[in-house]
Amino acid sequence: MSTLYEKIGGQPTIEKVVDDFHNRILADSSVSGFFGKTDMAKQRTHQIGFFSLILGGPKDYKGRAMDQTHTGMSLQQSHFDAIAKHLTDAMTSSGVSADDAKAAMAEVEKLKPAILNK
Repeated sequence: MSTLYEKIGGQPTIEKVVDDFHNRILADSSVSGFFGKTDMAKQRTHQIGFFSLILGGPKDYKGRAMDQTHTGMSLQQSHFDAIAKHLTDAMTSSGVSADDAKAAMAEVEKLKPAILNK
């Protein structure tokens, strides 16, 4: 059985999704402030590795755990929802099927308690 990572197109699709995702979040004033001091090239590498990992692809993620990464950011449900919408939209515009995007977002949803530090 193929992984979700393979089903969506592997590394090339993940890279396309992350690039689109970053454009979307940086254009959204409700969440862009969280990335004001972020090295987006480094963030891109981290997110490609992270999304690959959670979707069953290569285990190349070298970043911190989600709860450590998001500590002190005071992220709320509305922020999570905005980011999730941007990620879903980025997947859709990158050619990921609705079913696969939904499955990917189910994996992201599992991380919500750590991301929101709740």
